[in-house]
Amino acid sequence: MRVNVLVNYGWEWDLRTAAQGDPKRRFHERLASADVSRIDLLVRWGGMRRLSGMLPVQTVYSDFYVVEDLWPDYEPSSSMKPYGGTARQDVTLGG
Repeated sequence: MRVNVLVNYGWEWDLRTAAQGDPKRRFHERLASADVSRIDLLVRWGGMRRLSGMLPVQTVYSDFYVVEDLWPDYEPSSSMKPYGGTARQDVTLGG
């Protein structure tokens, strides 16, 4: 499992970097965040129910799990709860 934690991420900077990159390379390879792989599950703390520009290319097919608690109040025993619901979903990746 790979866990990405982004602090002070800016989608405009990420996409601008890709737009100004070498056009012979694929778009996702030109992103400043190219080393971040496709994200399967995005967890939002504090009850936020929006993407807010977070990794727009990598989160296209992500599942979202919303935690009502803020990050400091998050219980480690709750960390596996999001995986139960996503395992039952049909994943078509847009097809």
